Amino acid sequence: MLTRRPAHERGHANHGWLDSRFSFSFAEYYDPAHMHFGALRVINDDRIAAGGGFPMHPHRDMEIITYVLDGAIAHKDSMGNGSTIRPGNVQRMSAGTGILHSEFNPQNDAATHLLQIWIMPNVKNVTPSYEEAEFPESEKRGRLRIAASPDGRDGSVTIHQDAKLYLGLFDGTECSVFPIEDGRRVYVHLARGELTVNGERLTAGDALMLTGEPLLTLGDGVNAEVLVFDLA
Repeated sequence: MLTRRPAHERGHANHGWLDSRFSFSFAEYYDPAHMHFGALRVINDDRIAAGGGFPMHPHRDMEIITYVLDGAIAHKDSMGNGSTIRPGNVQRMSAGTGILHSEFNPQNDAATHLLQIWIMPNVKNVTPSYEEAEFPESEKRGRLRIAASPDGRDGSVTIHQDAKLYLGLFDGTECSVFPIEDGRRVYVHLARGELTVNGERLTAGDALMLTGEPLLTLGDGVNAEVLVFDLA
């Protein structure tokens, strides 16, 4: 079964310094039909104005992934980590028993565009931890490159859940066919561009949920950047 979620149906909040689109219920946006998809709890499509950001705030018992599309985000946390995340980087925090962190756009003249992703863990009260990995364009071009997994395979960041995140870039004749194991579901989020997924034409911000399908087929892209979640 295929279920398409058009970009314009997502929740929306604009705070001036922050313009967000919500794929799932979040903060003041509540939609009982879109609470989560399997363990995937949050995909926030955030645009943070120059110099804007989130001051120190807490999290616990959540796997938090940040993926920057344009610009940069400066991160600091209560574990002592501090770094600037840029396009091509994936940041993972396992909040576990509790962390504090802040995120700011360090640029003075440009907005930052990023995706903040939350995955519900399959174990609680773990020791908080932090990880970054870089996935250059060449590793995502015309294919799906694993970026997060429960076992850290192939240089992916490690998460506490039976879930995998893949990243891909598709243009022109580039295509990929991904077998879906029995009993698993797939969530496709198109971050930008256009892409045909299992016969459905998606544009930036659209999502496609696949349940009971044997294959995921991606192709006919126009400057497409896609995230694919393989979920139990």
